[in-house]
Amino acid sequence: MPVRGGCSRSAEISGGWTRDLLLLPDRLSEAGSRANISTSRTSPGLINLLTATMGHSTGYADVDAVLATLLAGVRGTLGPHLVGVYLDGSLATGDFAERSSDIDVLVVPEDALSDEVVAALGTMHARLEAGTSKWARELEVSYIPRRALRRVDPDDNCHPCIQRGSDQLVTEAHDCDWVIHRHVIREHGVALAGPDPRTLIDPVDAGDLRDAVMSLLHGWWMPAPTCRRWLDNPFYRSYAVLTMCRMRYTLHHGVVVSKPMAARWAQAALDARWTPLIQAALAWSNDIVPDLGETLRFIDDTRQASKR
Repeated sequence: MPVRGGCSRSAEISGGWTRDLLLLPDRLSEAGSRANISTSRTSPGLINLLTATMGHSTGYADVDAVLATLLAGVRGTLGPHLVGVYLDGSLATGDFAERSSDIDVLVVPEDALSDEVVAALGTMHARLEAGTSKWARELEVSYIPRRALRRVDPDDNCHPCIQRGSDQLVTEAHDCDWVIHRHVIREHGVALAGPDPRTLIDPVDAGDLRDAVMSLLHGWWMPAPTCRRWLDNPFYRSYAVLTMCRMRYTLHHGVVVSKPMAARWAQAALDARWTPLIQAALAWSNDIVPDLGETLRFIDDTRQASKR
């Protein structure tokens, strides 16, 4: 399996990993139990059956279908070693937008995953991504064992994950941004399977959240040429403006809220010069695009404000 970020593969787990689909009716085929389910050939009836096992609907039928298929594949691969599956990101905080959002999912196995199991999950993700649903290519999934999820541990932060637009499961460091993700999942996460996420994650200190935001703001969002190229994309420009609003909200209040909520707060709390820029970002439209120069100035203003 490819490895990034200086991470090393986890030690293998002894013992067999069963591939039965837990809690799913017997009518699911053997192919399904091997995570060989594809949304391109799954009947509406079976999708309804799969979705019913989640106990939750996102309100978007196509998204539900992909999540149900993912859940079936994860259950089929991890069997009784699966602790839970949780929605993160915009589907948890309530600001999901069909035009711009991805699908953030956390899978919690009982223990670190062996190479064999990671390979099986990689095959499952590749089959899912090869289907006809665009949402299969919008998945961002991390596999973090129960013990490692409890709290941030710099010595135990390398975990399998799949990124938006990729069909490759890789091992990457889950560091400062996962301070924020832990908070979001604990406070807002939606359980597709498993216990309340509050039982798996310790409360995240407001100071730790602020430190994580500062690290991202002064690292990832430096006004480097790479960042400038990203901002040529109007949708990424909107994302940047709304992310700055959310970072400022977290620095001020010590919690994480949805981008629209943070944007509304920013329009009321910040200098009025930023109101049109934030309004343009909220539109998520090719017709109403945040000005590039103002976006760069807003990022810089956010960085400067964070030092005060």
